[in-house]
Amino acid sequence: MTKPLDIVFLGLTLSSSWGNGHATTFRALIRGLKAEGHRTLFLERDVPWYAGHRDLPEPDFCELIYYSDIGSMLDTHRGRIVGADAVVVGSYVPEGVRLIDCLDALGPKRLCFYDIDTPVTLAKLDRGDEEYLALRQVPLFDAYLSFSGGQILIRLEQQYGARKALPLYCSVDAERYRNTNETFRWDLGYLGTFSPDRQPAVDRLLIEPARRLPHLQFVVAGPQYPADIDWPKNVERIEHLPPADHPSFYSRQRFTLNVTRTDMIAAGWSPSVRLFEAAACGTPIVSDDWRGLDELLPDQDAIIIARQTEDVIEALTEIGEVDRRSLARKAEAIVLEGHTGLARARELAADLGHLPERKSRTQHMLRKVSA
Repeated sequence: MTKPLDIVFLGLTLSSSWGNGHATTFRALIRGLKAEGHRTLFLERDVPWYAGHRDLPEPDFCELIYYSDIGSMLDTHRGRIVGADAVVVGSYVPEGVRLIDCLDALGPKRLCFYDIDTPVTLAKLDRGDEEYLALRQVPLFDAYLSFSGGQILIRLEQQYGARKALPLYCSVDAERYRNTNETFRWDLGYLGTFSPDRQPAVDRLLIEPARRLPHLQFVVAGPQYPADIDWPKNVERIEHLPPADHPSFYSRQRFTLNVTRTDMIAAGWSPSVRLFEAAACGTPIVSDDWRGLDELLPDQDAIIIARQTEDVIEALTEIGEVDRRSLARKAEAIVLEGHTGLARARELAADLGHLPERKSRTQHMLRKVSA
């Protein structure tokens, strides 16, 4: 283990999993950091849409502090930010551009960006949309930590000017995501907030199979779905499912569906936290296709990659119990070996340990100039 680190996170949310995948990603990572002996502070903007849906208002694995505006927050926590071994800003943070400029001006030892939405971020930058990150800011970071791997890391360095682009995939908290051994309730389920670009795949890979297989049971959990969706009678709807209920939800499905955002499909190598959660719970996964998926979970061995409705119907009607359990066991073994919060925390600590402090880097550059 590296020496204990003091890390300050400024992310979208840690307290609320409502309508976002950031909270569970941060929770698994920071719990892993806690287990490794590192100290963390999470600074979260206090916004009403998360304040009304907090399922973890006071975590026991880190210090969580809410703030109402950037100026007062920096005044209050300046010492901790400057003294930390690393400051990590997340994607989609409110007033992110201003926040990053202010943090850079403080001169922390290491300033990193953790992009939990890399393909979406780069698509936004390409359109000139700088909602939470400006193009000019990408080279400011000592490391650009990316939810996505593969070729996108090369693009970040060569096209966008990142000093060092490193993969930091999402992960699962293996202590909390386990099979509950409950009786099956659904043959196929899906957990995800409504997204217009994901909905065609949900239609193709869950709603249409439900129509064709009226004797089977389906479920879709997640908020913000339009009222005009024509749900078949055998599709149950759950508006919001807090993380504490995820293991039970997965464990009661014979198969679970994973669907990916369009930008992430285009980028490839962007595994969803839902993949890791389902695998850790021992539920076999049916997923849409994207580059890198079968390198993570081999098709037909640890996952079923479905490209059309018929692929889902075949999985639900023709895969026997022995093969179903084999799919689940192989995916679970892969995820528990390399994609837990503890594994990801060790990766982050190692990455930070290889980054020189800004002060020492500046002194080195001054020595080179004077020579």
